[in-house]
Amino acid sequence: MVKMWEEILEQPVVLEKCREANEKLISEIVKTIKGRNIQSVLIAARGTSDHAGIYGKYIIEYELGLPVALAAPSIFTIYKKGMKLENTLVIGISQSGKAADVLEVVKNAKENGALTITVTNDTESPLAKEAMFHLYCNAGLEKSVAATKTFTTEMYLIAQLVAEWSNNDEMKRELLNVPKNIALIFNQSEHITNKAERYRYINECFVLTRGINYPIAMETALKIQETTYVRAKAYATSDFYHGPFAMIEKDMPVFILAPEGPTLADVVEMIKKLKESQAELIIISNNKEVLEMGNSFFEIPATANDMISPFYNIVVIQMFACQLALTKGLNPDAPRGLKKVTITK
Repeated sequence: MVKMWEEILEQPVVLEKCREANEKLISEIVKTIKGRNIQSVLIAARGTSDHAGIYGKYIIEYELGLPVALAAPSIFTIYKKGMKLENTLVIGISQSGKAADVLEVVKNAKENGALTITVTNDTESPLAKEAMFHLYCNAGLEKSVAATKTFTTEMYLIAQLVAEWSNNDEMKRELLNVPKNIALIFNQSEHITNKAERYRYINECFVLTRGINYPIAMETALKIQETTYVRAKAYATSDFYHGPFAMIEKDMPVFILAPEGPTLADVVEMIKKLKESQAELIIISNNKEVLEMGNSFFEIPATANDMISPFYNIVVIQMFACQLALTKGLNPDAPRGLKKVTITK
């Protein structure tokens, strides 16, 4: 069994360990935040961690009403400029904790009066030691180049922090159910493997959604790119109307994340338009009627909270990408030209 698949299957246990390792610290962090006049949030990350950060942007803005910006690390590393960050919470995210550009953002933030938090899977990493607070993924060693369990733990930590910060008891309850619901998704392993066989010859595709699942669409495209070398591109449905739709042709594979919630109506309108163009639709949803609109579909667990479905969508995609790579005769653990840790400045 390839390491990527093994690490996907570890996620229910890993998420429980992640929660247990950080529960008390998250309460301490929230007390500190509430004692500061935090008016904005800045998030620094790269690659998969950046997608976890964008997920964080959505849920912080939704739950707390605070504006969240994504850092441009080159301002700090290449242009050597500082920023005025008083009353700002700065979050640096890196699985390895060795992202040099993210480290520079956090260092500058500390020097300029920000409250700093880092999220990594290495307690001895430079980022873990630099911030005022460090949230530990506690995911164990991730051997596959394609990040799976470190991504979901990064999201889980950010979601736990936001749930505690906003005192959202419903969100807290839903987050407690995430590990066992992910385990239920594994019952679809054979179905996902069979569908991967159907798409073994694709060389390009699109991934569409709206709202809080947009960073999951981006991570979906990345997982497909790095494990199968398929040219995948993610868009919010609202952007796809503005030009990119012209690239749709008959039988073009389009993955659509369409969970129940406020964004579903917009996504369904896009599904209808794509069906008129005879695109090949692969739908991931917890709505039975929407699932039936796809040429292929994968069902995710029901959730009353729009901020929870991203965990289920990405696990389905991780499984599909891994199996599609294997179907194509590729090794998802060691994609060509890639290393586990990438250092950028």
